[in-house]
Order: sequence, then C-alpha cells, then structure tokens
Amino acid sequence: MEHRMENAKVIINIGRQLGSGGRQIGRMLADRLQLAYYDRELVREASKASGLCRDCFEKADEKRNRSLSGLLGLGIFGNTGFGGLSNEELFKIQGRVIDRLAEESSSVFVGRCADYILRHRPECFNVFVCAPLAYRVAQIALQLGITAEEAEERILKTDKARAAYYNFYTGRVWGQADGYHLCIDTSVLGPEKTADFIETMLRQRLQAHTV
Repeated sequence: MEHRMENAKVIINIGRQLGSGGRQIGRMLADRLQLAYYDRELVREASKASGLCRDCFEKADEKRNRSLSGLLGLGIFGNTGFGGLSNEELFKIQGRVIDRLAEESSSVFVGRCADYILRHRPECFNVFVCAPLAYRVAQIALQLGITAEEAEERILKTDKARAAYYNFYTGRVWGQADGYHLCIDTSVLGPEKTADFIETMLRQRLQAHTV
C-alpha cells in the first residue's frame, strides 16, 4: 500500500478505550503517513507554551473539574502565583496548543478532546477505537503483567475518567458513534489491519472531497 500522503493536510483524532490499542494504532498511522504524533507529548508542549510545570498538566490529564489549588501545598507551583488554577484553565491552555500544532502540520492526536477542539477544521478525520472488555482485559494484563481482575479494575476506572473528562468539556458523549467519522472494534482485525482499514477510509474520504 502507498502510505505517504501527498499534497493533503490531514488531522487524525483518535479517541480510545483503554486496552483497545488506540495509542498503538495512532503511532502506526503517524509513522506510515509521515505525520506528527501527539499523545503524552501534549503535556510537554502545554507546559512549554504556558510556562507552567509539567506536573500541573500531568495531574489534570483527562481528569475532570478538580481544582489544583491544593497542589500549592506540595510545592508544585512554588511562588509563581498560580493559586487555584483549575482544570478548565489547563484545558484551555492545552486546547490552544493542540490548535497551534494542527495549524503547523498534518498530525495524529490521541485523546485530549482533540476532535472537539479542532472541530472547526475540515481536514480532521475523527476515529473512536474500541474493543470488547474481555479482549481489553487480556491486552492490559499482558502488557502490564497484572491479573485479569486488576486489569479490569484499571480499565473501568480509566474509561470512566476519560468519559467524564470528554463529556464535561465537550458537551458530547464519549464514544457515541455520531460524534466520529469512524468507530472501529480492534478485536476484529487486530491493530495493524485496523490501521490499514482506517488509512483506506481516510484516503477514500480525501478522494471524495477532491472530486
């Protein structure tokens, strides 16, 4: 398959359930199509752009509505005067970073409500990656070397936090099909062939929009 995207601005936004392989698939697509890739890197970029410490964004990452004023007692902000900085303010900072990065180059963004933040950009292709719970439990247990029970607990807790974060900041429903161009179950084809399928859909969409 010819992978490289020629003469087309492309933004792929990937929402994902824990254990579905969304991060792996996002990285595959970025490598194949020679796109910039942003996932946890967004924390570093937001910290750099704002001048705030990285810990601020890491503690708020995909978590909803928790004031960071208590972190002052931990010395995270020192005497910088950012007392009471809320997740909403951090979300806005990260949103501006995502918008700037999307303006600069074709990219893949994983999570962080990028599909909503970049909703004004017609070049976006929004994907939600999911899989049955049993499949995801097996994947996480293997990856982390933990029991199935521990893996399930981690998955349910993480997905609940991601859904709350997404729903709160976007007013949409995390994982609801009508919010994405494509929702796909990775257990059917596996990560690599799922990436193939997403790439095919993306190319067909680009072709349809240029006819």
